Amino acid sequence: MKLYRYLTGPDDKQFCLRVTKALNQGWELYGSPTLSFNGTHIVAGQAIVKEAEGEFTPDMDLSTL
Repeated sequence: MKLYRYLTGPDDKQFCLRVTKALNQGWELYGSPTLSFNGTHIVAGQAIVKEAEGEFTPDMDLSTL
């Protein structure tokens, strides 16, 4: 099955660490990162995808795969 996630958060070290962790768990970057401003701080976003065994169910916790 193909899995998709979109990570978002303040554009800071913690966001970079979340993306790095996902990459080291086998996720791959999908498309370009995004940046927006919510009136207080810059919000970064990055889509990631991963191929995994099994069958998709809507109750899956993608952050644990």
